[in-house]
Amino acid sequence: MTRLSALLSLALGSLVLGSQDAFQTKCTEFADKIDIPNVKVNFAQYVQGGTNLTLDQVASCASSDGSSQSVSVDLCRVAMAVSTSNSSEITLEAWFPREYKGRFLSTGNGGLGGCIQYYDLAYTAQLGFASVGANNGHNGTSGKPFYHHPEVIEDFAYRSIHTGVVIGKELTKQFYDNGFDKSYYLGCSTGGRQGWKSVQKYPNDFDGVVAGAPAINFVGLLSWSAHFYPITGSPSSKTYLSTAEWKIVHNEILRQCDTLDGAKDGIIEDTDLCQPILETLICKSSSKNNTNCLSPEQVNTAQQVLSPVYGLNGTMIYPRMQPGSENLAAPIMYNGQPFTYSKEWWQYVVYNNPSWSAKNWNVKDAAAALAQNPYDIQTWHGDISPFQKAGGKVLHYHGLQDQLISSDNSKWYYSRVAKEMNMAPSDLDEFYRFFTISGMGHCGAGDGAYGIGQGSRSYNDNKPENNVLMAMVKWVEEGVAPDTVRGAKFSNGPGSEVEYYRKHCRYPRRNVFKGPGNYTDENAWQCV
Repeated sequence: MTRLSALLSLALGSLVLGSQDAFQTKCTEFADKIDIPNVKVNFAQYVQGGTNLTLDQVASCASSDGSSQSVSVDLCRVAMAVSTSNSSEITLEAWFPREYKGRFLSTGNGGLGGCIQYYDLAYTAQLGFASVGANNGHNGTSGKPFYHHPEVIEDFAYRSIHTGVVIGKELTKQFYDNGFDKSYYLGCSTGGRQGWKSVQKYPNDFDGVVAGAPAINFVGLLSWSAHFYPITGSPSSKTYLSTAEWKIVHNEILRQCDTLDGAKDGIIEDTDLCQPILETLICKSSSKNNTNCLSPEQVNTAQQVLSPVYGLNGTMIYPRMQPGSENLAAPIMYNGQPFTYSKEWWQYVVYNNPSWSAKNWNVKDAAAALAQNPYDIQTWHGDISPFQKAGGKVLHYHGLQDQLISSDNSKWYYSRVAKEMNMAPSDLDEFYRFFTISGMGHCGAGDGAYGIGQGSRSYNDNKPENNVLMAMVKWVEEGVAPDTVRGAKFSNGPGSEVEYYRKHCRYPRRNVFKGPGNYTDENAWQCV
């Protein structure tokens, strides 16, 4: 190295170091500069890329989500308590990356929580977003904080996300000289519902919303989850199926429905076409080996599980569980126990009676919950024209193996929007695109090409064709809407080798194998 190049290298190094010092200093001094009503800053902390961050056991719901979070990029972490009423507050964090791309983003939550999803903050900060996440108005995964506390329910229904967005945008403008250009949302499950609530109630909060497996028709969803126990009964009941017996059901459904798309690959591409006849599973009276068949009572159970829920007046409360999800759903939904979130909703919200038994749930309970619908938590409005007129875009996706929220409900909502707005799919495509993801379970995992970049647990790369969040950025900022969502089938989870890709169709189109070649060839499939 020459003396001149060595001096240049030293000078560049000093500039970089100076830049790092400036960012760190800006971060640590930022807490004292924040003066926003109802906001109490707990700390502003510089976090170096490569850090394994130890998390607060309460706010992170560490018992289920881990007590630490790896952070891959340099960022400034700001933690706050924000009052939402005289008797409620949210815990809010804002993560500001050094390599900022000029975009603001809010993350969502899950279940009845209660948990800052730090993995989403880390993922989106890594992509250059100034990101915020909140605890949805209470800590932990339980619905118990709702008990006799309507302000906490209001935070959960809508206020936490919106408050976090208002505060987060203001902090982003204060922290970065150029503020932000565009605003985005990323969430799944309860987070998907929060995204849709923002679209419906606060149409100017986001330019682009990515909402996965949304818990919309929320009260109907909880009724649907509650209705499985009265069908299956306890493990000692004649109507109960073990996880091994549900696998028998699953294999028969695949036998009848797998090849309807033209390929035998263990994946149902269009569950609408799958209307399984399960009487084929009844054990023959002459059979001596009953290991691959079921009793008539068990077959009836499977048929009821795969049927919609109807209310007192005969109207549908919630559509059927989509076929193909049996192996994933059996240990959670059909395990001979009342579903926890449903039980807690009736105990702590509907009836304010912690001793209420979910084992006795019936459609009268569904009617009581629906009549209550606190703070319009249903999130079921089909007219989203204010969001459309504001120039917003929404990318809605749902896995066709979802074990917790039936993808048929997302299809029902799409139909609701089309009818209430009097728009054909080609018109909706201008601002609302819905993608069914074959082989994806709840927000990820599953038997198929579920890696669409909806989070760190399904990340492949940053290219818009492989990443739904970056596809949304391209749609908002370049006007190029995604025609398909390309998913990766991992050999052993995210980060492992990709076995194949599949381009998932936007609804109401469906994927058909046309060939030639193997089903692993993404170009052998066609959206029709």
